[in-house]
Amino acid sequence: MGYYVTVESGVKLYIEDINPEGSKTIVFLHGWPLSHRQFEYQFDVLPFMGYRCIGIDWRGFGKSDKPISGYNFDRLADDIRTVVDVLQLDNFTLVGHSTGGAIAIRYISRHNGNGVSKLVLVDAAAPVGFTTETATKFLTQGLNDRPKMMREVTESFFFQYITSPFSEWFFQMGLEAAGWSTAAIIITLRDETLYADLKKIFVPTLIVHGVHDKVIPFAQAQELSQKIKNAQLVPFHYSGHGAFWEEREKFNQLLRQFIG
Repeated sequence: MGYYVTVESGVKLYIEDINPEGSKTIVFLHGWPLSHRQFEYQFDVLPFMGYRCIGIDWRGFGKSDKPISGYNFDRLADDIRTVVDVLQLDNFTLVGHSTGGAIAIRYISRHNGNGVSKLVLVDAAAPVGFTTETATKFLTQGLNDRPKMMREVTESFFFQYITSPFSEWFFQMGLEAAGWSTAAIIITLRDETLYADLKKIFVPTLIVHGVHDKVIPFAQAQELSQKIKNAQLVPFHYSGHGAFWEEREKFNQLLRQFIG
């Protein structure tokens, strides 16, 4: 079931809400520059095991509205808070991939963990995001030839082989975003850090990270596991930046075990 939630005047976020009657709720935050659709291979399975799965497209991405501003971690976390309040969610597991992981961390820090019982960070862009060099490259490409940038993102994303049709599907998903929001998140990933947020995370935390990740180095997952209390790190040895797809059966099973 898809619908929209207004997070501020003139800005609505798209919500994919699968199995609303499920006994346990999982909220998914996608990575840059994708959408909730990246979790298709979780949504195909977990709702049929009794879970309510909620995918949120952040502002500027997927089917959500694409305002000109609001792309810092505070505003993005506040958007999630509004969705949580409107849907009256409580005792849910928050899953964040890449930049979605950074937003999840800021949400818990800024909103005192409101409603979250467990946290899952997947190849999270934390405690830092892009280096200045990487950000400069993506910004230059994104503002001059965004399809070329997205093609390079796709090619560096996965460790395992992907078919041409899958590559095209993934590529087109990234182009659903607005150019300005795509660029704004690059700047946020370059300029914002999350070190101060980590000490405010007290919920049980599962950290999943591909050891072959070329986007966010595995060393950052090790740092997160050291600085977040109650954190468990599970390396995915056959994944790059897309553990949720590259080892999806393992990922889905691990998620189920962690949630209970």
